[in-house]
Amino acid sequence: MAITFKGGIHPPEEKHFSEKKAIEVLPVPDEVFILLSQHAGAPAKPLVKKGDSVKMGQKIGEAAGFISANVHSSVSGTVKKIDDVPHFLGGFSPAVIIENDGKDTPAEELVPHGDWKSLPRDEFAKIAAEAGIVGMGGAMFPMNVKLSPPNDKPIDTVIINGAECEPYLTADHRLMLEFPEKIIEGTQMIAFALGAKRVIIGIENNKPDAVKKMSEAAKETDIEVVAIKTKYPQGAEKQLINALTGREIPSGGLPFDVGCYVQNVGTAMALRDAVIDGKPLIERVTTVSGTVVREPKNFLVRVGTPIKDLLDAAGGAKSEIGKVISGGPMMGLAQWTMETPVTKGTSGVLFFPPESAKLGEETNCILCANCIDICPMRLMPTTIAHNAKAGKFDVAQSLGAMDCIECGSCSFVCPANIKLLQYIRWAKAEIRKMGK
Repeated sequence: MAITFKGGIHPPEEKHFSEKKAIEVLPVPDEVFILLSQHAGAPAKPLVKKGDSVKMGQKIGEAAGFISANVHSSVSGTVKKIDDVPHFLGGFSPAVIIENDGKDTPAEELVPHGDWKSLPRDEFAKIAAEAGIVGMGGAMFPMNVKLSPPNDKPIDTVIINGAECEPYLTADHRLMLEFPEKIIEGTQMIAFALGAKRVIIGIENNKPDAVKKMSEAAKETDIEVVAIKTKYPQGAEKQLINALTGREIPSGGLPFDVGCYVQNVGTAMALRDAVIDGKPLIERVTTVSGTVVREPKNFLVRVGTPIKDLLDAAGGAKSEIGKVISGGPMMGLAQWTMETPVTKGTSGVLFFPPESAKLGEETNCILCANCIDICPMRLMPTTIAHNAKAGKFDVAQSLGAMDCIECGSCSFVCPANIKLLQYIRWAKAEIRKMGK
């Protein structure tokens, strides 16, 4: 029996649309829109201005704080302007708009770092910071910060997340099939940088081919490749840590509180590429799928590419589009325009028909306790939501609202169509406003 965590759900996987599709290189657009805020923390400060010539891989935005990230040009060309463009979180956000000259002239600073085993341990955090590497599973937290845990929080276990538990998404699956050696090498770098004694790669058992490929690539190392039960949200770091080590992160805590470090497979490979090839994070693999997509695919996409280009390259839509989601259908965000650019964290773009955007009528809670049974954080979602609706945010906080990982499992199973996740998100926002 495959190992797993308590709670969770098993929504329709829908990975058959693209899991057999090898990664294709998406044609580079005539213009890219490089958001200065595509990471957790402060937006990057622009280093270029209108009319400047830039090269591929050149740093065009500088991290504006400890929790921030550098931003690089994904093409060579000319800066048209710095202006607000649609942001995947909603609304508009500043971006460097670059006219592509089609030459991909590399920046001079793109230099390899030599034999990585001879580098000082703290050098890897510096390389990750300079390359603008962030978590590519969706959270987009700066990698250099995670590679710099407090001195009193030593890391003994590195976990590489190959679960990819969201329906439809297959980008990480394809990475593990097509670039297993690079992922393994990046994983070794992470473990070396942190001095971790144990290294585990967790992959859901609905990807037996990836488990096999990664196991073969890791056979000359001490890395454990473990098949874990296919269940959502298996890829959430708290659940992954619990499933693979039995450790439980305390309320308000972080993985380093239990001696663990978790990183996505794509991020591990990005570190390898930065160290070995001197390559900053300017492209990523993104799944384009959904029931209206004519030819669902996995693309290697330059950061800053409008999502409409991804749909065009996948053959367009075979029927009317009613909803566009950046990310997976459970935790992804609905987009209001096809002009939104791809970011470092765009794991997928999904397209669905109009009927998918219609929400069922919300009725009264029937006290079935389904949401409580499946909550991976062992919360009482319906009770938290009830208090949020009543404006009792202090009570919602006492019930653990801030521990919610926003996986959406509760809303998925609710027979009364109560928008539990939305109410809990509201409660969390109000609690933050109260300074608690």
